[in-house]
Formats: sequence, structure tokens, C-alpha cells
Amino acid sequence: MLGTRIKQAREAAGLNQRELAAACGVSAMAISKYERGLLVPSSKVLMRLAEALGVRVEYFFRTQQVALDKLEFRKHARLPAKQEKRVLADALEQMERWLALEDVLPNEWSWSFRVPKGVPAAIESGEDIERAASAVRKAWGLGTEPIVDLIEVLEEHGLKVLLSEYAQASDFDGLAAEANGHTVVLVGANMPGDRQRFTIAHELGHLVLAGRLKGELAKDEERACHRFAGAFLVPAEEVRKALGKSRSWIEPRELYLLKQQWGLSMGGWSYRASDLGIINRSTLGRFWGLMRKHGWKEREPDPQYPPESPQRFERLIYRALAEELIGESRAAELLGIPASELARKRNLEADYGVDHQ
Repeated sequence: MLGTRIKQAREAAGLNQRELAAACGVSAMAISKYERGLLVPSSKVLMRLAEALGVRVEYFFRTQQVALDKLEFRKHARLPAKQEKRVLADALEQMERWLALEDVLPNEWSWSFRVPKGVPAAIESGEDIERAASAVRKAWGLGTEPIVDLIEVLEEHGLKVLLSEYAQASDFDGLAAEANGHTVVLVGANMPGDRQRFTIAHELGHLVLAGRLKGELAKDEERACHRFAGAFLVPAEEVRKALGKSRSWIEPRELYLLKQQWGLSMGGWSYRASDLGIINRSTLGRFWGLMRKHGWKEREPDPQYPPESPQRFERLIYRALAEELIGESRAAELLGIPASELARKRNLEADYGVDHQ
């Protein structure tokens, strides 16, 4: 188990065995033997390993074992092999802390994701996808208003949403997986907020539409999930209220302002207009020609829509701490921070308050 921990932390840190060996003052052969369980590092070496890998020594002795099953990267992810290992190791480490926390929580504090009732059993058209997105919104009491904090909504309904600093926005959108019976969605931490939200809604689409797509839709699940994501973020009736029933052209600034209100990109809004028949395919093509001309296809105009951060995990740690289910040392370990930093956070010292978006 210790060897597995060392290897997992090394991959999460993006180091090869030689690089880690140099940082710890041991040979690459020793690192290899540690990872294969053929040699046990001394306490001094363990401390150097922890420092080099950016983890606490306690990390190496966790008993929680997590496996990522049904792993699916977004279709256009093109991470190099080394970086993919780093992202997956990061996801495993985050989920280990999540599940270690849940081990000490009362059952009513946590629950698993379930597809809401009311979602059509057979989805054969774009209109059916719209109805599926509407059914999820209705079941979750979201109405048709903008979803202010998408991550919070999904976490309230049993999804584990993780952010990874190691996923570069240019190469990676997101992944979905099962971890010890829990549904996990991971997205890059540094992508613009509108792209982050669309990726999360897209992954929700995979979960909701799984096994329900029929006919032509079943041949292109990615496209169906794109439609679901747009419909979940901005319901059809709200699109028509904002844009009207039929348009020959849409001003870019019009969509820029709607993006700030709804957290759906300008490009996403253009596809909503096309999907709902508000603009025709020719107009959509002209709009995207303009997007490419100005470089907005790669990066939409500033200011960017702010990204979101999961709050539930940290909140539950402080609740568990307040109710004496865990102690300060355990809380710091689960948060992955030094005890001194935990103390500053608890005292709400500068830079450790709640970030308001």
C-alpha cells in the first residue's frame, strides 16, 4: 500500500522516478523498489518524499482505496500520457479525501446521484432532449432562472465535482467516472467559467441520457449531450424571451451580455438559437465566421465569466470539526494543508475568507 501511495503522489506531482530520487537524495532504483514494495523508506526519507511531492506524511498511510471505473474523457481531450496520469492521480487523491471524510459523517449528510424521475425513457429527437433537461430542472426545483452556482447544485444532488490544476484548458475539458459507487466529474481549474459550466452540464447530460438515446441520436452521444448542456443552462422558453422567435442576425454584444447573465458562452448561445430554429444554419455560419475573424472562437472577449469552485467538501469538514467528529489534525490532513494554515482559516484571517463571485 505504501508503494502505491508513493507512485500515486509521484504521478500527481508530474515527476519521473529519477526526478523524485534527485529531490530526495536517494537513487532512482530505491524509488522503484519503494513503489514495488521491495524496500521500505526510512522515516527521514519519507519526510523528504512528502516534501518533494507536496503531501503530508500521513498521506502515505491512508487505508482508503479508491478506483476510478467507467472512466470517460471528453471526446476532444488530447492530454499527453504523462499529464493524463497526473490528472488521474489527482482525481484519485481528491476522491480518497472525500471518501475518508464520508466515512465519519452521518449517512444523512451525504447521498449518491440518481437520475431524476420524469426524464423520458426514450429520447429520439432534439425536442426530447429539451424535455429531459426541463425534467431535471423541475425535479431539482430550479425553475427557468439562471443557475447561479452550477457546481453547488450538482453537489447538492449527489455528484462529486472536482477541479484539477493539472488539466490545461487548451488540452482538456473534463472527465466523468465512478469511484467506489460515487459519480465523479472532473474539470480543469483554470478554464473560463462559461466553458467550465458547459463542460459540467455536458457531463451531466451523459449521466441523464445514458441508455435513453434512440435512433440517430444514439449514433452521436456527444452532440446530444451538447444539446442537453445548452438546454439545461438556458431553457428554450428563456432563449425565445431573450432573442425572439425568428432572427436574421444576432449582434455579438447581445450574446456577450446574455453570457454574463446566464453563464453560457456566446458560441453556446448561437447554437441555442440555431437548435431552436431562431436563426438558420446560414446565419449560424456567418456568425461563426465573425467569431473566427476576431479570434473569439479560441477566447471570447474579456472580461471572462468567472469560474466556480466546489465548496461542499470544505464546508462538511468544518461541520465535522464543529461537531467533534474529527480533530484538527485530521481536518488539516483531509484539506491537504498544514495545521498552521487550518488555524488561520478557522480564524478567518486575511485571504482565508469566503470568495464572493
